[in-house]
Amino acid sequence: MPFPVVTVLNMYKYGTHCSYTSYMRAFSSTLNKKKIKIKMCPQPNESISIELQQLQLDADGRNERIQWLLNSPEPLSFCNELINSVSETILPQKTIFFPSNSKQCKAGIFSFLQGLFPILSWGRNYKANMFKNDLLAGLTLASLCIPQSIGYANLANLEPQYGLCKFRKQVVVPPLIYAVMGSSRELAIGPVAVVSLLLSAMVTEIVDPAVDPIAYTSLVFTVTFFAGTFQAAFGLLRLGFLVDFLSHAAIVGFMGGAAIIIGLQQLKGLIGISHFTNKTDVVSVLRAVFRSFHDEALSPMNFILGCSFLIFILVTRFIGKRNKKLFWLPAIAPLLSVIVATLMVYLTKADQHGVKIVKHFKGGLNPSSAHQLQFNGSHLGQVAKIGLICGLVALTEAIAVGRSFASMKGYHLDGNKEMVAMGFMNIVGSLTSCYTATGSFSRTAVNFSAGCETVVSNIVMAITVFISLELLTKLLYYTPLAILASVILSALPGLIDINEAYHIWKVDKMDFLVCIGAFFGVLFVSVEIGLLIAVGISFARIVLDTIRASTEVQGRLPGTLDTFCDITQYPGATSTSGILIIRINSGSLCFANSTSIRERVMKLVTHTNGNDEENTKENVHFVVLDLSNVMSVDTSGIVMIEELHRELVSQSIQLTIANPRLRVINKMKTAKCFDKLGKGWIFLTIGDAVDACLSLKIADPSSTNC
Repeated sequence: MPFPVVTVLNMYKYGTHCSYTSYMRAFSSTLNKKKIKIKMCPQPNESISIELQQLQLDADGRNERIQWLLNSPEPLSFCNELINSVSETILPQKTIFFPSNSKQCKAGIFSFLQGLFPILSWGRNYKANMFKNDLLAGLTLASLCIPQSIGYANLANLEPQYGLCKFRKQVVVPPLIYAVMGSSRELAIGPVAVVSLLLSAMVTEIVDPAVDPIAYTSLVFTVTFFAGTFQAAFGLLRLGFLVDFLSHAAIVGFMGGAAIIIGLQQLKGLIGISHFTNKTDVVSVLRAVFRSFHDEALSPMNFILGCSFLIFILVTRFIGKRNKKLFWLPAIAPLLSVIVATLMVYLTKADQHGVKIVKHFKGGLNPSSAHQLQFNGSHLGQVAKIGLICGLVALTEAIAVGRSFASMKGYHLDGNKEMVAMGFMNIVGSLTSCYTATGSFSRTAVNFSAGCETVVSNIVMAITVFISLELLTKLLYYTPLAILASVILSALPGLIDINEAYHIWKVDKMDFLVCIGAFFGVLFVSVEIGLLIAVGISFARIVLDTIRASTEVQGRLPGTLDTFCDITQYPGATSTSGILIIRINSGSLCFANSTSIRERVMKLVTHTNGNDEENTKENVHFVVLDLSNVMSVDTSGIVMIEELHRELVSQSIQLTIANPRLRVINKMKTAKCFDKLGKGWIFLTIGDAVDACLSLKIADPSSTNC
């Protein structure tokens, strides 16, 4: 169609938010496409022709940037992404997979070994003065680890004579494996209360340890094998995000509920109850406690002995907090309590007067447990499920603790490498009579306070524990169950974080709902139901946020050329007349949110076009859809864009796409979406899209088509 003769000064009548230079830039961009006669009005200076030439170069640059966008490289195939993901997890630097000479081959092998065994990297710089600190930290750690681990083995419902033997390797084998494969310098490895409770609660539903302790122990080792397998797979496949489904709020609630359940279950040892329930909910535990007062003749000596040493441990912990130089006092208090209580029972023959002791202890090293793993039973699916849950919980605790202390020391902890290390640690542990081990917060705090430099402190701890148990096996026979209960009870206050729960309530009410869901689920139903409730609420929140993806109208910040921001957040941002810029605030444009996003866009268009009587803005001729936040798109999202384009065209409005990401643009090219939208209406930035829309509007205000 013929185009009118336009003067440069007359361009001001087509808008009110752009400068003279902006209109010159927009107008000059049409010179290559349309033949327009220009009558220059007299201007104070004679540099307009030079400016037009410069602006023409800008328009050519914008066209070149469009070609960059359309010619973006193809994404990697799934196999290549998988190979890269494994290599990034294991290798600390780029490795040559196909070396051309022996030197490159040796370098590649050593790089691989360094990634798999970090001890090869930091071990070369290890010094004698560092060993002094690690030696002190390891000895302090061992004094706390011995009594805690004995109690946790008992909490896991392992038979005393069997659990203590397993405990020997439980505190020896996993820390040694982690020392050569782990990257945290402070993390103390061993059994923890929460994982022990999980095993006790979930494996007991399959086999009663009181009826068949051998089968129960075999299932525990099988669960540990599956837990290690899942952990290693998560690390190799870089699936660490699965751990994040157990959010911080979920962990706070879960830990609080688990601490109360663990504390109630320790009433069995503290009071001296012989027959107790295998259920973990608070109602069943309290019912079993009250029933025991009527059905059993309980000795008060158990309660007096346990409470006395519990008070002693808590007092030493209070002193240690008040005086940082006495950090070693609360660390050795549990071991000192076990030794003193055991000697008291041994010398006074208190076990003959109603005091419950460990008994049935067998010395010597246990044989390999590989033959005890069960992979062909009818409960294999349940065992794998328990292994998955225990593995996730163990990873969550270990990585959270490890990252907390790593930030204090100023280094980064690779979560995927930690998963690989813990996975292999538990796989080897399941073959050497160990149940699921992980990083303990209380022991890690002691290790940190003792001044550890590297994971050598774990090696010192393991060797110290092994030697101590070889020398004290006969004495441990008389260890009272009440003292083990008091050791576990003394560690529970740190698991109940009321202040953090209150902080979650103030910051995010939905997160608090996750927290109390996990807390009450663990407390009144079961451990796995509490976790399921927490994960379910968290997942539901993610789904709701995805479905209800927000959109925001963008405007140009005053004094800038290409800075566009939300006009609600920045009221000073100005919109460009006739152009509606909308940003989609969602990482994925998919079947779950495509319909709602299309409806939101159309509502914004309808509102801007002045359906309200008070709205006097110019009608929208262009919609710029900013996809900078959209990382992925599926077929439903692409169909939505095409439908939105057709609906806008029916209203004489042109749809423009700005800043699509690599995966988005490749899928749109594969779906031939640009053939329907027009390749001239996709741009690298919002600024390019706005300039292109202005150029067309100035050249022919009555048209919105190329």
